[in-house]
Amino acid sequence: MNIASTIDHTLLKPEAQPEQISQLCREAATHRFASVCVPPSYVAQAVRELQGTGVPVCSVVGFPLGYQTTETKLAEARQLVQQGARELDMVINIGDLLARRTVLVEDEVCRLADLCHTHGALLKVIIETALLTECAIIAACQLCAAAGADFVKTSTGFASRGASVADVELMRQSLPPHIRIKAAGGIRTREAALALLAAGADRIGSSNSLALLEPAAHETSAS
Repeated sequence: MNIASTIDHTLLKPEAQPEQISQLCREAATHRFASVCVPPSYVAQAVRELQGTGVPVCSVVGFPLGYQTTETKLAEARQLVQQGARELDMVINIGDLLARRTVLVEDEVCRLADLCHTHGALLKVIIETALLTECAIIAACQLCAAAGADFVKTSTGFASRGASVADVELMRQSLPPHIRIKAAGGIRTREAALALLAAGADRIGSSNSLALLEPAAHETSAS
């Protein structure tokens, strides 16, 4: 199975440097990844380097903790889409969700979704499943769907753990079919990526994307 078209080729570590972003873009163009996901300060560079390749640029908003004000997130998102980002991964205010201030969370997602869609961009909402109970995951999925998100994403990759098959299965059960799922965080092997896709994920976020393209030994022998 060629899974490159499901992978957001990602580099979000704080020490990321311009040449590493250039390498990321070259790899994405070569392997036809779904997108490159880069820090906000590198969006303009990535857009420039991927021009004409068909690979969109993704970036992050309110990352990685999500507790910026809604107005700050909107300003960040507006600048990124104006620079050419076509996918934004935004972290919800997790404290508001856990405090059951769901009206605030839904309003924020709705405003970000409206901004993205006005500029022809997709909004992926990161709910950070490692910090949530099953009930909170269900509530987060329901409010993201109601607010117009395009994807619900499991994780930032900066919490105690990333995506799990159980998280993705629960999210798929809690979302309408048209809302897609992005699994991210700690996905280092092809087997792990395939398991998450089988569980219901539509997109994989990984900084180890090239390794995910390598068939496992049993796949090679079967072919």
